[in-house]
Amino acid sequence: MIQFKTIDGLLLRDMVMAGTAILEKNREAVDALNVFPVPDGDTGTNMSLTMQSATRELNSKEYLRADEAASALAKGALKGARGNSGVITSQLLRGFAKALSGVEKITPIQFAEALMKGSEMAYKAVMKPKEGTILTVARVVAEDALKQAQKSPEDYDQLISVILKSGEAILKKTPDMLPALKQAGVVDSGGRGLMLIYQGYAAVLRGEDISTADTLMDDDVQAVSDDCHDLTKDLTYTYCVSFKLTRFRDDCDEHDLDSFRRRLNRIGDAVSVNGDLSGAEIHVHTDNPGFALDYGIELAEITDIKIDNLAAMKRELEKSAGQEESDAEPAAPDEPAKKYGFVAVSLGSGFSQFFHDLNVDKIVEGGQTMNPSVDDLLNAINQVNAECVFILPNNGNVIFAANQAAELSSKDVRVIPTKNVAMGIAAAIAFQNEAEPDDNMQRMIGAAQHVKTAMVTYAIRDSEYNGIEIKQGDIIGLHNGQIEFSGHSIHDVVLEMMKEIITDEDELITVYYGADVKEEDAKQIAEEIEKQYEDCDVEYHNGGQPLYYYLISVE
Repeated sequence: MIQFKTIDGLLLRDMVMAGTAILEKNREAVDALNVFPVPDGDTGTNMSLTMQSATRELNSKEYLRADEAASALAKGALKGARGNSGVITSQLLRGFAKALSGVEKITPIQFAEALMKGSEMAYKAVMKPKEGTILTVARVVAEDALKQAQKSPEDYDQLISVILKSGEAILKKTPDMLPALKQAGVVDSGGRGLMLIYQGYAAVLRGEDISTADTLMDDDVQAVSDDCHDLTKDLTYTYCVSFKLTRFRDDCDEHDLDSFRRRLNRIGDAVSVNGDLSGAEIHVHTDNPGFALDYGIELAEITDIKIDNLAAMKRELEKSAGQEESDAEPAAPDEPAKKYGFVAVSLGSGFSQFFHDLNVDKIVEGGQTMNPSVDDLLNAINQVNAECVFILPNNGNVIFAANQAAELSSKDVRVIPTKNVAMGIAAAIAFQNEAEPDDNMQRMIGAAQHVKTAMVTYAIRDSEYNGIEIKQGDIIGLHNGQIEFSGHSIHDVVLEMMKEIITDEDELITVYYGADVKEEDAKQIAEEIEKQYEDCDVEYHNGGQPLYYYLISVE
């Protein structure tokens, strides 16, 4: 039975921390719900990293007011948003925060209205919203929550019950809305991730132990707060304190642990209390290490104490940096901004070298297995000294984040919606320095869209897609991002794909081989393709990409 009548900033933080912890605990399980049976399903990973960024911002100081906590939550989520699922999650939290402007403590009706505002903002952010996704789950939950709150404006107990019940019900219906989900036999992964977050909210409000929540799918306990020790910024507190609590007093319960967390937030920031009454890992930045240890001793025995003097570490860093600066050549005067600049996302040493050779100013590591965050892309944009910056996302799951980074930048930023590195290379080659920005954008988009791509990887589970029966370990071929081929041999799948993709109008075939392919094998395949398609020029290069044996572009 939930006793809370309102939610303040500290309670909201605890709810978000719990939701983030449960999501991280189930990250791999959410990843596994991705429709494609390819080895880079990343919805759970992207949502978890997005929420971890949100919790870091929320832990940066003690927010007593709900609106201030919600604003920090939204800011952190947007900075750390990765992939489509992460960006949508950040938009849900952004709308949630906007609805709470001026609210010190959230009532049930205000909470429901904030969920609705979040859903509306997420829908607006997506160019072509699809039903049966996280958007649907967020919308239906918000609608049902608002109806419940209007009936019982002061009842959080019934509101949370409706949120969980409504979410699970609509989640089960997502396969009926998207044929791909039904074919794969899974519910929407983003929707599941959102419900795990809401499960964390409910656990805190109900006073439940999240480590035993029935949504957990493994026994790993992982931290949700990173300690980066960024000594380049002004320090709020002098000491970094970490220790473990074990052998808790017999009369301790979860409320004591919550109270302990609140006390740490009053004496410092970067607070992390990970674990439960069987054992917990503690971290805090504070000016009073003794207070933190005393609070812990009141509950349990303390082990593995570590105290770092951040101020001393910062002085040493500044001393070292000052010495390096004095030894360096005098800095050149700031150069005027050039007309154009480029940022490209790339995963694989070979592809990164291609972009360097094409005069791309900044390479952002990421792609199939790790989508860069909005903040990663924005930082790259800011490092390019140009009036107009073109971004090549080179992955369909990065385009959304690139658009968000472009909106946040004060520069003229243009996103070329390249879905893979082959499209990105074609776009970069089409660029003309003398052309105007709009003309260049049209040229590059046209060149990217003209490229046909084939990608070869392996299946991570049994599945059926587009009528193709796929077994775990099968070699699968994707044509322009869609699975169209399956077999047992990399060589055979590549050649079978070429028969379907190459036409009489094509002139150039480029074979990029991955990190797990030997050069001699790539050379052999390129030679066989050249024999079969004598009117085409065939090249092969080391792309260095992980997980995907080949990426082949046809122009």
